[in-house]
Amino acid sequence: MKLELDKLRQSGRISATALAHGRAMIVPGARIEDIQRAVEAKIRELGGEPAFPAQISRNHIAAHYCSPPGDPTTVQPGDIVKLDCGTHVDGYVSDNATTVDLRDGDGSMLCAASRMALENAIAVMGPGASLTEVGRQIEQTIGSLGFKPVRNLCGHGVARFTIHCSPSVPNYADGKAPRLRPNMTIACEPFASDGKGMIEVDGAPEVWMLKRDVRPKDGLPAALERAMAQTSGLPFARRDLERWLGSLGAVPDALKALRKKDLIDEYPPLCEKPGVRIAQFEHTIFISETGAEVITRLPE
Repeated sequence: MKLELDKLRQSGRISATALAHGRAMIVPGARIEDIQRAVEAKIRELGGEPAFPAQISRNHIAAHYCSPPGDPTTVQPGDIVKLDCGTHVDGYVSDNATTVDLRDGDGSMLCAASRMALENAIAVMGPGASLTEVGRQIEQTIGSLGFKPVRNLCGHGVARFTIHCSPSVPNYADGKAPRLRPNMTIACEPFASDGKGMIEVDGAPEVWMLKRDVRPKDGLPAALERAMAQTSGLPFARRDLERWLGSLGAVPDALKALRKKDLIDEYPPLCEKPGVRIAQFEHTIFISETGAEVITRLPE
């Protein structure tokens, strides 16, 4: 396991460094596409590859907002801005997120609720630990500060070349949740909301992922088949297709062909109602035989 754990730890260090790099760029007037691209560039500079497209979700958008090329959207004064990014090193995936509250600043109670929930959840993790109890820690912590966890979003396992797998890590005390086992790697991501704590799909997807490997009988154009081989089965964005295909103009036909063959899952933005504010913090944690190691935590 040593070689694999070394790669997982390297992935975690890269993810955390890239997240800090992007967080420092979140200021009023910054184009969110520029931040996303800078985060991905930092991951590559440090020797990793993005495990999924970097995403920035503002205000009532909880997750999955990914800029299309040329997106004019900028960070606005008073926004609450969530940055989510991940890395893989030889397929070993790490995933982390942070939030910047430009209205309430460092004293943001909403950010504190999510951050404290994450730390309290990690404190009860280890081999044999109940994910029901992990969810209870999240729910109680967020509720104690007057907010609600987003109940229909959850953390998740990660595995080699796999960004989402079992177990689900609930943000509430789900009595059906399983227990943690040694050698699991999980991403825990409490979302704290000043709204109802339930999200819905709203908007066009800009993130996709193959449902299965492409086969010769699918009859995809050669350039698109080569592009799909570069995904390694992980999520990709329009900007990735543009790079692999050599032109933004080639992307619509590529997506049409992939949809026609039912080859891709789509990940549109996940939102509460406009006016709601949501915070998110996330770490990736390796469950060892003796405890829980946070692999996306930078040294103080």
